[in-house]
Amino acid sequence: MKKKVMLLLFVTAMALVSCEKSDDGKYADYLVAKPLTISKTEFKNSVDVIAPMPVTESGKIYAYQDYIFVNDKYRGVHVIDNSDPNNPRKVSFIKIAGNVDISIKDDYLYADSLTDLVVLDISDIMNIKIVDRLEDVLRDNVIWPVADFYEYDGIDYENDILLGWETVTERRPILEYEERFTVDGELFAMAESATDALVGQGGSLARFKIVGDFLYAVDSHNINIFNIQDLENPEDLEDVYAGFDIETIFNRGQHLFLGSMRGMYIYDISSPATPTFVSEFEHGTACDPVVVDGDYAYVTLRGGNACGAISSGLFIVDISNINKPELTAEYPMDEPYGLGVKEEKLFVCDGDSGLKVYDKSNVEDLQALNHFKNINTFDVIPLENTLLMVGEDVLYQYDYLDNEIALLSTLQL
Repeated sequence: MKKKVMLLLFVTAMALVSCEKSDDGKYADYLVAKPLTISKTEFKNSVDVIAPMPVTESGKIYAYQDYIFVNDKYRGVHVIDNSDPNNPRKVSFIKIAGNVDISIKDDYLYADSLTDLVVLDISDIMNIKIVDRLEDVLRDNVIWPVADFYEYDGIDYENDILLGWETVTERRPILEYEERFTVDGELFAMAESATDALVGQGGSLARFKIVGDFLYAVDSHNINIFNIQDLENPEDLEDVYAGFDIETIFNRGQHLFLGSMRGMYIYDISSPATPTFVSEFEHGTACDPVVVDGDYAYVTLRGGNACGAISSGLFIVDISNINKPELTAEYPMDEPYGLGVKEEKLFVCDGDSGLKVYDKSNVEDLQALNHFKNINTFDVIPLENTLLMVGEDVLYQYDYLDNEIALLSTLQL
């Protein structure tokens, strides 16, 4: 009996190997985006504050006073008490369907809930209150992930709302990949849709930014502008069209720096209600955020898949002439995401390649100070006394040293 079982296992294994060999040249692994949906009724009643819970998929981070807010992609925000950086602890979870970004000013938290803007009073962190909800003011806010295939089957558009996407790796026929956008035998590209206030700090991947009495929220095409002089009652102003594939926003002085898959766009906000285009730096097609320090903008470009570019890297752009940005230096990276600067230190989250720390005193000759390997890295915020970094469901904090940084604590989310 035992011999028969072994023979059956051997035959099965040989059949699998044979199938794999027959797949050679015909199949490949692809990223497949699958829809996450919620009923329309549940969506309108989706904001709530509950007890701490495990993270499903960690996203961006935001720091405000003694608290850290970690996005749980499309689900809400984890609130972490960081009064003791050596021992951070989760205190609550704010359920917000379709949420990926937040920004805070004077104890008022602004969060996206798909196309809605939600306002919460967090003056008592143990008793967070919902004070307002502006419906359909973020008009092009559904985030399309980097993927090779998008599955639409099974979405009930009459009763459900598309929250976002989860991506998985699946083996698919190469021919199916090549024919994704084929109509009548011809290949075509996807069509493009046409103070003294207490303000928190987000990372380079943020799409929300508060400057003075204004909240700027970028979607894939526009700068959505809100007057928040009355913190409880934001006023939705007219959007400013900014281009295609806008991904991130950064502010320095009177300028906004927008990171897109096509380049870096610079806008003047001397008249804060009406940002005006100044200039752009084109870099081809790649996923990127941007941060600015002094005369330089630091841009990480992540290639591969739907990002378009083949290679990844760090671009350093001279913006001393704001009307004519010029590339100064380029450094290879593996799969960079967020980045940040603190005095002469530059921090780069290089995906599965870890956290990389450089001395940027000479931008044309960056010197490596640290490389924290064997960790997944996504978003980073250099604070005054510590560095915050989120990876794959883990929050890391580092202590600044003279010429390097040292791990201070970790929190499993």
